[in-house]
Amino acid sequence: MSLYALLLVALGMSMDAFAVALAKGAAVRMPPRKIAATALVFGTVEAFMPLAGWVGGFYAKPFISEWDHWVAFVLLGGLGLKMMREGLSGEAEDVRESKQESLWMTVLTAFGTSIDSMIVGVGLAFMEVNIAFAAAVIGMAATVMVTIGLTAGKAFGVLFGRRAEFAGGLVLIAIGTWTLLSHLGLIQ
Repeated sequence: MSLYALLLVALGMSMDAFAVALAKGAAVRMPPRKIAATALVFGTVEAFMPLAGWVGGFYAKPFISEWDHWVAFVLLGGLGLKMMREGLSGEAEDVRESKQESLWMTVLTAFGTSIDSMIVGVGLAFMEVNIAFAAAVIGMAATVMVTIGLTAGKAFGVLFGRRAEFAGGLVLIAIGTWTLLSHLGLIQ
């Protein structure tokens, strides 16, 4: 696989994470340090998933391809509904939110957006590619895209407030629904 092709794959794999980061950045004010930490979590998970897929290879492919769209739909849809509810309630998030809960939600969201990367890893197992390098490139692309998404979302959120959280929830539900419908062959 050429470097150019790998960069395109990495960019494509980071688009879901970018959309989620854009929504999250609009919904919650994050200091630069939190943006960096969140981007690193997404990048790490995004780098790990193709490695896991590569190791699993063709043994896991039937199971993963059969259920990945449902997992993404449930995780992103559930998170989207939560964000929409909070956007409608008008209540500000508790600033003293538990660091563990916040980290757990970030990791869970990162896994929800990177399931397709695991399937890419399965495909990479059948190609001539340095999987460690490929995983690093995919992880770095996700880190950069999440940083951009959170930063752009932050600017968007300042302008539109709680409506941005509601809209962000709609975006997550749309991503989850699109993933489900495309895997079921109902849309292209």
